[in-house]
Amino acid sequence: MRNEYDFSKAKRGAIIKSPGKTRITIMLDRDLIEYFRARAEAEGIGYQTMVNAVLRDAVVNANKTAKDKPLTVATLRKVLREVLDPS
Repeated sequence: MRNEYDFSKAKRGAIIKSPGKTRITIMLDRDLIEYFRARAEAEGIGYQTMVNAVLRDAVVNANKTAKDKPLTVATLRKVLREVLDPS
């Protein structure tokens, strides 16, 4: 080991970046975090991975639900009113 190291060009952050992932700060209720930690531990995965999977599933299902809904007369009337009434 050296007596001194030069950190003048050092950068902070993860050594290995996760491709396709973005680090964020998010505030969640304590009971939700406890639930996901317990469930993730039982399944042998990380709780953040599980939260990500649940959010992804919610997005996919929301998109499917929106696409699968049949066009009803009530929906058509609502859309036409919104388009035709500029107020």
